Amino acid sequence: MSKLIFVNLPVSDLSRSMAFYAALGAVNNEQFTDHTAACMVFSETIHVMLLTHDKFRQFTPKTIANARETTEVLICISADSRNDVDGTLAKAEAAGGTIDVGPKQDYGFMYGRSFEDPDGHIWEVMWMDLEAAKETMGEMASA
Repeated sequence: MSKLIFVNLPVSDLSRSMAFYAALGAVNNEQFTDHTAACMVFSETIHVMLLTHDKFRQFTPKTIANARETTEVLICISADSRNDVDGTLAKAEAAGGTIDVGPKQDYGFMYGRSFEDPDGHIWEVMWMDLEAAKETMGEMASA
């Protein structure tokens, strides 16, 4: 069985965040959703748990970081193509996100861009041609 990942994010407006992630293609799993939390499913292995601040505080004794002022984590998700990267960014912008919060990364065999969700959490969307990456890394190692 594949391992699952659950990214838990504190959000200030649960409904707004659910709509944002739905616009990116995530599907709400109602079994794990109530007025304090929502499980947004990107794939069989990737789930984003959106938690109100009160709910999030139940899982940690630490202060919740304000993602607009400080970065605790960068989340990266793969894309199937360069066009898929750009398409995801277009969806994020249309849904109210801020795009290209970091520099575009274009190395030929790898292409990535980033966006911020409505709460300031940064997501990177990355495409990589694995065969070309292996060749490039092999060339770098032998140089």
